[in-house]
Amino acid sequence: VQLQASGGGSVQAGGSLRLSCAASGGAFNNYAAGWFRRTPGKEREFVATISWDGGTKYHADSVKGRFTISRDNAKNTVYLQMNNLKPEDTAVYYCAAEPQRGSLIGMTLASFRSWGHGTQVTVSS
Repeated sequence: VQLQASGGGSVQAGGSLRLSCAASGGAFNNYAAGWFRRTPGKEREFVATISWDGGTKYHADSVKGRFTISRDNAKNTVYLQMNNLKPEDTAVYYCAAEPQRGSLIGMTLASFRSWGHGTQVTVSS
């Protein structure tokens, strides 16, 4: 499956953005999906993941209560709603997908083989 992320931009602290990840070329409704981010000098880190049917979601502690992952399988799209953004959320955000064969909780960053190119999010104080 091919992934195209969009929706990044520059906002002030406290603002909101919604990222979208459009999938093509596969049966996306069989895929778990996730959002990850990377800041300069750091490894790519987990932000949120969602099961194939949207019934199970996980969010990193650093974004809980502020970010929400969701999906619309009819549109082959996964979203990341980001509210109350902080300067430390500044990063390149990547979406990823992988056929889900078991529990979502067992899927780590290394489990995902399809990646989008990333979209920049910049939060100023």
